Amino acid sequence: MRHLRALMAWVFAGMFFSIAGVLVALTGYQFVVGIASGTEIASALLQTVSTAVVALATFELAIGITREYRSDAADGNIFANVRRTATRFISVVCIALILEALIMVIKYSQLELAGNLHYPVAIIGGASVLLMALGVFLMLTRPDSEGPARRVESRPLREAA
Repeated sequence: MRHLRALMAWVFAGMFFSIAGVLVALTGYQFVVGIASGTEIASALLQTVSTAVVALATFELAIGITREYRSDAADGNIFANVRRTATRFISVVCIALILEALIMVIKYSQLELAGNLHYPVAIIGGASVLLMALGVFLMLTRPDSEGPARRVESRPLREAA
């Protein structure tokens, strides 16, 4: 069973690494085609950044799978691994959502579609809720030595003689 788990982890990690590589190549292609076709540089850059952020999130997912399910990681602390992996992945997803919302704001302002700004605002709100949920998750999964019951008492500073 352990070998099957490791094999499936490598299959999924390889699949996500491949998708990330294709997205990086697509990013370069979109930029070159956008510049060559005579569109505005800002528009070409916005589309390129959007695809690059999705590639980064996919790559980070592949890294997380690789670290979580490799054979030597099974012997370590599973809670610390999950905490670290979830934090990195959710952070990348939040950054991707915020960048996508900012790109939408720029597009809508260029096209004078101010009535559609509720979409990027909703995306930013969702990313904020996701980030707050990550904070709650990190607070609730702290090791016992860092728990909320531990208090640090303040001590007066001693004057140097």
